[in-house]
Amino acid sequence: MDRSRALGASLVALSAASFGAMAIFARLALAEGVDVPTMLFLRFAVAGGLLAVFMAVSGRPWPVGRNQRVLILMGAVGYVGQSFCFFSALGHASAGLVALLLYLYPFIVTVLGVLFLGERLTRLRLGAVLAALSGTALILGSGIDGSPLGIGFGLAAALIYSVYILVGGKVLREEDPLAAAAVVMLAAAAVFGVQMLLQVPAPPTTPTAWAAVIAIALVSTIVAMVGFFAGLRRLGAADAATLSTLEPVVTFVLAALVLGLAAVAALARGKRPAS
Repeated sequence: MDRSRALGASLVALSAASFGAMAIFARLALAEGVDVPTMLFLRFAVAGGLLAVFMAVSGRPWPVGRNQRVLILMGAVGYVGQSFCFFSALGHASAGLVALLLYLYPFIVTVLGVLFLGERLTRLRLGAVLAALSGTALILGSGIDGSPLGIGFGLAAALIYSVYILVGGKVLREEDPLAAAAVVMLAAAAVFGVQMLLQVPAPPTTPTAWAAVIAIALVSTIVAMVGFFAGLRRLGAADAATLSTLEPVVTFVLAALVLGLAAVAALARGKRPAS
């Protein structure tokens, strides 16, 4: 593996770990009373705003023309559509099934790349995709059940994300990953902002809620998205998508650690002598 691809693989792994941590941060925010549209708006508004400031200070050029329009669509349609389908699927199927359906996207990306972009389907790439899919199934395999509607929404989420990755792979051959991420984030923030205003927003009101939302913006959005875009540029869509299946592993491990620490804290409180 050359140095560029090795760096790309490291960046995608970092991105997957950062995305994987989002489930933990999101659960904290939701438990503190933050609603989903407000959380998603703040996620992209804070992250996009910080990157926009960095772009202005550093003098980096913004994407223009066709690439800018494509990146706006990636945020306003791709991210928003994938999020809508994912959360809708959770209302009609178990979390394990929805997650497993979503992580079909490396296989879908590989097939679409072969069919429409002329990419080669080598034995190594096919084996890696199947191994990643099998590993994901083993991790998420418990509690798999759902209605046809839930399965449909889950498959739609995987397909939308697959197209997002393939389109992003083409655009990032010509654009700075940081600038591209900033455009995608701001476009997603605009749509989620409208969605938030169509209902009664429930913003963060406690230090824990704000800490969780800021962590989502910094770790699970800026680091995750810029890292993925930078890795995608070096590896290509199929290989980047396959490596990003590390995400559920990170989520699983972090969830176990958090639950374990919570159990220890609860036991400690339970053993505290009465005053």
